[in-house]
Amino acid sequence: MNALELSGVKVGVVIPCYRVERQIADVIRGIPAAIGSLIVVVDGSPDGTRAAVEALGDPRVTLLVHEENRGVGAAMSTGFAEAMRQKLDIVVKMDGDGQMDPEHLPRLIAPLLDGQADVAKCNRYGSLASLREMPLVRILGNAGLTFLVKLASGYWNTFDPANGYLALRAGVLQRLALERLPRRYFFESGLLIALGIQRAVVLDVAAPARYGDERSSLSIPGSLLGFPPRLLLGFVKRIFLRYFVYDFSPASLYLLLGLPLVGFGAGYALWWMSRSKAPGEVASAGDVMLAAMPIILGVQLLLQAAAFDVQSVPARPLCPPLRRRPGTQLH
Repeated sequence: MNALELSGVKVGVVIPCYRVERQIADVIRGIPAAIGSLIVVVDGSPDGTRAAVEALGDPRVTLLVHEENRGVGAAMSTGFAEAMRQKLDIVVKMDGDGQMDPEHLPRLIAPLLDGQADVAKCNRYGSLASLREMPLVRILGNAGLTFLVKLASGYWNTFDPANGYLALRAGVLQRLALERLPRRYFFESGLLIALGIQRAVVLDVAAPARYGDERSSLSIPGSLLGFPPRLLLGFVKRIFLRYFVYDFSPASLYLLLGLPLVGFGAGYALWWMSRSKAPGEVASAGDVMLAAMPIILGVQLLLQAAAFDVQSVPARPLCPPLRRRPGTQLH
């Protein structure tokens, strides 16, 4: 692992755990000694995960336990709250199943130390070699999910939104309502939407995943049915808050004009087709223009709003630069 100057910055790792009895010890041992805080949240796991963590006796570990399974999002909310209580500067999310290689920690943390971003997340699509190692079902699922999450969150510059290996500045966490984050597998997407509303800077870091004999408890059919409606709701919430509550921009005008024009044109066309007509009656040129022109103009305005949104990806970090002092190195 390449060395990284931490400069006295307090970095901690939150590890949500469910059915990872065989992997969790290796995950904790693999995290560099320079990381001073490991917040392990055992989320109602029915196996020996808790005992495996306790048997390590690692003094860096803060063990938190949910007696009932609440989901990865609930576990992360508990871990984030503890991280803020410990006054950490940077918080890393690393799952307990061993798929997230601690070898990538220096590159993941570096953009936050250097003040380039508020959040850094791993991207498993960085190379063809990484794609070959990834199960086909995950590639297909992530490809469709990526576009929908880009649309909902406004982060058109990022990829692999389902990747939960990420690092966040504590200052960003303080801006989020942790109790309102999604409880279960929508957590990563919901977090990106919440970050997009706050306009935090999110940066991708290329890093392949490791796949072993672990089994994911994520239901693919359930995700296909459950994610799109929640992403649509997140999209509407982001657009309303960003363009009509927190700010007012050219995109706001495009939306205010474009949506009513499309609605009027479509409504007039539907009204004309549904009304009683004489046999053989066809629409006059005026009727066609009255329906088509508002739709054409409205769509053009909505496309302009979309272009503005793509060009408005956050570029200025919310958090001030961390103070760099000679200190610990991450090995």
